[in-house]
Amino acid sequence: MSVKAIKAGRILDCTGANPIENGVVVIDDKHISAVGSEKSVEIPAGAETIDASGKTVMPGMMDIHLHVGMFNNRTFKNYRVAQWEVTPQQQQMYMLFHAQLCFEMGFTTLRDMGLISSRGLMIQETCAVRDIINAGCLDGPRMKVSGFTIMTCSHLELILPKAALRHDAATGDGPWELRRQARLAVRQGADVIKACHSGGGGTDDEEPDVRNMTYEELEAIVDEAHALLKPCACHCFTPESQKNAVKAGVDTIEHMVFHTDETLEMIKSAGKPMVPTLLHRTDHAIDIRRDIGTPQFTLDKMKQIQPYCYETFQKAHKLGIDIAMGTDMGFEPGFGTNAHELEVYVDLGMSPMDALLTATRNAANAIGVGKQLGTLEKGKLADVLVVDGNPLENIKVLQDREKMQMVMKEGIIYIDRRPGSPRKEIMTAKPDSWAKIDA
Repeated sequence: MSVKAIKAGRILDCTGANPIENGVVVIDDKHISAVGSEKSVEIPAGAETIDASGKTVMPGMMDIHLHVGMFNNRTFKNYRVAQWEVTPQQQQMYMLFHAQLCFEMGFTTLRDMGLISSRGLMIQETCAVRDIINAGCLDGPRMKVSGFTIMTCSHLELILPKAALRHDAATGDGPWELRRQARLAVRQGADVIKACHSGGGGTDDEEPDVRNMTYEELEAIVDEAHALLKPCACHCFTPESQKNAVKAGVDTIEHMVFHTDETLEMIKSAGKPMVPTLLHRTDHAIDIRRDIGTPQFTLDKMKQIQPYCYETFQKAHKLGIDIAMGTDMGFEPGFGTNAHELEVYVDLGMSPMDALLTATRNAANAIGVGKQLGTLEKGKLADVLVVDGNPLENIKVLQDREKMQMVMKEGIIYIDRRPGSPRKEIMTAKPDSWAKIDA
């Protein structure tokens, strides 16, 4: 077993405590064995010492709402064409590549929220990417994979073009058909079940306040997920959908576009985490969608809901609702730009420390891994970042590839960009040097 000691300029353990100046993190094999000041932590004899003096050491970050299988603007020129022309085999390879783009920027854990394509649900393909990484055959982040439960004519189905080939197992109606979908998803390897209880913002055939599935259908999905010992995440744009989600017992509230004071209080009282996905709502995201072929109706809708997203986030944060970071990254924004979400939070009034907690402690708790990950504490898995800069002073430093100087997952250094150290990357291609697929 190898022992490593990281000597840091400052440690942000992301427990909510103050930074530790001139601190040390000791790692024994996969786990953290000590965290504290240089004076309080004894470095074991023979330990490999990693010099991070003047740098920030913090936990690996998490994006708990993204879609690695979608045709992203960094890799595809037109997602609407790609849905028809790209083979599922090639699409699966890009799932891995998209996950690696996030990993090399310090996101050591991803919760993938699923995909429906013109070939149907691709749960098994995404699970295969997760499993090949877990086996150690390929480098990448750990992944939690979602299985969709989709009713006919719902937001998740309308992501596809109208003429897309439908698969019988991809949609269902009524509590028992949707229970079966949840069971099939778990049988195929899903870690979490996703339900959709309102319309959405990224489709051109619906309004965001359209109801998706009845309460009885939602309740059946949540009950089945929990019976199979899986959490349930729920897409909720409207106050009605949020009320029903809390009542049904979902585990995370996704998006939260519109709100009432009543629904915010319900979510707070129930202790449900909220995943805002604001990077997907910015003007920058809308511009990207325009460039990659999105219809004008959808662009207009994205712009119209933008102020509601921001207001809901601000009120939820002020009320003290637990906020966990997710980007809704898929068609856009570019994979690897995940930390830009934290800049949006800070711009809307959240402190940099609280923003960091959304991507570490809060995210880990939201997806049920808080005992193993999310903070730098004794006994936890050693997912550790070395950052050249102080994100408490400039949150944007987390978006700079060269400032993300080391990425460690479970005690193994996968990325090392520290000056004077042998450079280590998981990908040989230089950023954005690859050809975009022009399907």
